[in-house]
Order: sequence, then structure tokens, then C-alpha cells
Amino acid sequence: MVPAEAASRDVWAFLALIVLPDVAFWRYPHPPKDRVLGTDLTRHVFGRLWWRAQLVRSPDEPQPYKALEILGEAAFDQIYARRAALGGSPHLVRAILRVWKDLDLAGLNERETLRDFLKRLLRLAPFVLFDGIQEQALDDELRSVAQESVDAQRLGSPSGTPPTALEALQEAAPSDTSGSSSTPTAHEDVPSPLEAVRAESRRFRSVEICAGTGAQALGLERAGFDPVLLIDSKADACFTIDLNRPGWDVICMDLVQFHADMRPDSLGVDLVSGGLPRVKSPAAVGRTEDTEERRVLRAAVGLACEIKPRAVLLENVPDLVESPDFAADRAWMESELLRSGFVTSWKVLNASDFGVPQNRRSGFLVALQAPYFSRFSWPEPTEASPPTVGMVLGPSMSAQGWPGAERWIKNADRIAPALVGGSDRRGGADLGPTGSKKAWAALGVNGNSLGDELPGTDFPVDGQPRLTVDQAALIQAIPEEWSFFGGKTSKYRQIGHAMPPPLATALGRAISTALRG
Repeated sequence: MVPAEAASRDVWAFLALIVLPDVAFWRYPHPPKDRVLGTDLTRHVFGRLWWRAQLVRSPDEPQPYKALEILGEAAFDQIYARRAALGGSPHLVRAILRVWKDLDLAGLNERETLRDFLKRLLRLAPFVLFDGIQEQALDDELRSVAQESVDAQRLGSPSGTPPTALEALQEAAPSDTSGSSSTPTAHEDVPSPLEAVRAESRRFRSVEICAGTGAQALGLERAGFDPVLLIDSKADACFTIDLNRPGWDVICMDLVQFHADMRPDSLGVDLVSGGLPRVKSPAAVGRTEDTEERRVLRAAVGLACEIKPRAVLLENVPDLVESPDFAADRAWMESELLRSGFVTSWKVLNASDFGVPQNRRSGFLVALQAPYFSRFSWPEPTEASPPTVGMVLGPSMSAQGWPGAERWIKNADRIAPALVGGSDRRGGADLGPTGSKKAWAALGVNGNSLGDELPGTDFPVDGQPRLTVDQAALIQAIPEEWSFFGGKTSKYRQIGHAMPPPLATALGRAISTALRG
């Protein structure tokens, strides 16, 4: 079963309730719904087995599933329970298994040691991009963390259960038994180790404007930011967010019409962020589209000054950052933010430098309240090369038995050109202007329109398939499980205008580091 099939909930419900109900109910005689329905792949009676095999599979090895022997299903449950940060990455899971099989666990409780090991990795997850580390370096890093867990088990408490890191810090922290407050010292502003751990685990509150499909908010969520509310003027985009994060509070209205006093809980959040409509060059001054885009840009800056967050993150075209033609825009934005206590920094980043299979340059403004700005550094590119189009789209191109898939994958051995979402005023569901379509054609993709289905057995061996909406989302590094609302053109525009989540995560981590100090 390929990932595209496994992503369908109905497949798993059909297997458990129609094809193999005797096996399913033998395994779980009185199963909760998620054991037989497809609501959670890692909980489903058969889905969990598929997911475990998918995580450990090494296609280049003589026995691709040999790693299944290292940890049993019950042990894998511990990784599943932390899947948001650990269990969703085959690269990381395979490294965990490689390191685990070489550990000396003689005389230790293997389950407790594994649990301690995963807790340590989980604490590292907000600060380390595991998927961006090459195999040997990742193994070395995990080996040292695993050895810490083994040592902690061997030096555990008398009860046989080693203290967690947080418990150890609590025990090590000096206590005041006199009942009186301690005398202030010159070092009282230095956080204790316990306070440092609490600071690192803290979540932040944000307001997301021009939220679109929610991809930027998703990336920031991974970096520790939970949105108090999200605002977008497009109904389909608002429905998309609601499909995927029903707990998020989405307001569907024109940003210019929104004011902070409508939602007092937005005042003083940690971050205001948004990917704004692309401002046009000065040559477009006076045109309707120029007036609209700059109207939203001014509203965004005004709202940030009104909310007074600790940080602001705004994304737009690279020219807004680099071109002298936009000097007046930059000066106005800096001046407005400075009056509200912000210090600003500008930067152009390429999503391909952060693991996205796409040459996508974007301009960014980061503004922080003065006390935090000195601690901010722009994120550095990851060392690993981004995946190619063939690597990312290969499984889906092969899913329907297309005989030309293998040849196509070998040809698509580069990253993609930037996806172009198109204007709401013109254009349809195609891959952009002539230059973009030529670049896609070189990768074996027909960019004149989007496809409704994947190439099948009757598709020409040397044909050029069209991208589906879901494949376009993969090029943006949006998770496969993220759903989209609306017609094909609307969905593609939402995807094409989105910020790739890994890039948002990298920026979010840089900002959260500055806020934590």
C-alpha cells in the first residue's frame, strides 16, 4: 500500500470492517472507534502496522524491513505517542533504531530506558531540525543522547526508577526552609536551570493575518506559537483552516475592517504574523491592484501597532526588501513600527534552504520590541540538500501504475520552480507564466493546467503529466493530511500563495529564541 492510499480513511475502515473484521475484532474484542475507523493511522488495528513498516523501510537494503526486529509494536507505541515531533519522520525513526540496536542494555529496563531516551529527544525537537541533519551526523548526535539515558538508568534512584531531567533539576534547586524570602543578590536575574527548562517548553500566543490556507500558522505552531485568532478575507481559505484545525478561531473578513478592540484577547499577544498580498512595482502605482495590495499592507502595519505584540513577522515579495524602488515603503513601515517601540530587520530567504523542494524566494520583515531585538538572529540554511521533485512526487506518480513513472522520477532530479498562485482577478489553475511553464516542462510536467487525477496504466510512457492539487501542496511541503476547501482553481491559489511550513517553522524558532532569551 502506497502513502497516497494509506492517507484515505475509508481504506482502513473497509479493511477492518469489511475485508478482515474477524482479525480486527479478535485483536480488539471491544475496540474504540479509532481502532477500526481511519481517524488515526497510528491507532488503527492495521494502519499502525503499515505505519510502523513505512517508517522503518530501507529500500536499498537486502531486507528492507529488517529494522522491524529491533523494537516490537508495544515499544513503537512510545514513538507514536510523540509522533508530532518524532514519529512522523522516517529519517529520525530509522536513526533511532540504528542507534538503539547497538546499545548495551544489559541489566536495564528497556522500556524505561527508551521512554527516557525519547523524552530527551522531545526536549531537543523545538531546537533541532532532525530531518536536516545527514545520516552519520544524526546517528552520532542520537548516540550521545541515548548514552545519557543508559547512564541515567544505571545511576537511577534507589527505587529503580531514574528521575526525569525536570525532577533532577527540582531536586538540585536550592530550597529555602527558613520561611523568609532570600536576600537579593547581584545574580538574581539569572534563571535557574529549572526556570530555563520551563522557558524552553513555553508556548506563545499569536495573531495570524491574511492567513490563507493556514500553512504559515501550521509552521509557526510547530515552533511554539498557538494562534488566538486567524483572519482572512477569502471564504474558501477560512473553510480550509476550519477543516484542518477546528479548534482555531478564524474570522473571515477584510483586514482593513478589523480592529483590535473587536477582540480584546488579541492585545499584547507574543506575535503578529502574516503573508501579505504581493505589492506591485512602482510602475503599477495608481492601478486598482496596487491600491488594494498597499491598502492591506498599511492595515497590517497599523494593526500590529494597535495590538502591540512582542514580535511581528510579515512576508512579501523579495523586491520589497531588496529593490530601491520600494525604499519609500520600507521607510514608512520602519517609521510606523519604531513609534510603537519596534526595531526592524529585513531579509530575503529561499525556501529551498530549509528543506522545501522549490526555488522560492520571499522577502521578510521581522520587528521585535527593543528589549528582544538584540537576541534575534535570522535562521541559517540547513546543511542537507532539499529533496528533488522526483523524490517528493515519485510515490504519487507511481501510485496508479503509470509505466513511465520510474523514467519520470529520474528526470525530475531537481527542485521545482516557484509555484505561482495567480491573481484573484485573472488566470486559472495553471503553473504560471511562460517561463515557469518551461521550467516545469524540463522536469516532465505539463504546466498548462492542473490535473484531476494521477497518471495511470494507459498514460503515455513518455508523456508529461499535470500536477494535481495535492501534488502542488507537496511541492509547498504542506503535509499530505492537510485538506483544502473549494474548487480546483481556488485550492491551487490557496496553495500557491502559501508560505511553506518548514520555512515558517525556522523563522518561528528564531523569533521564539529571542523572546525566551
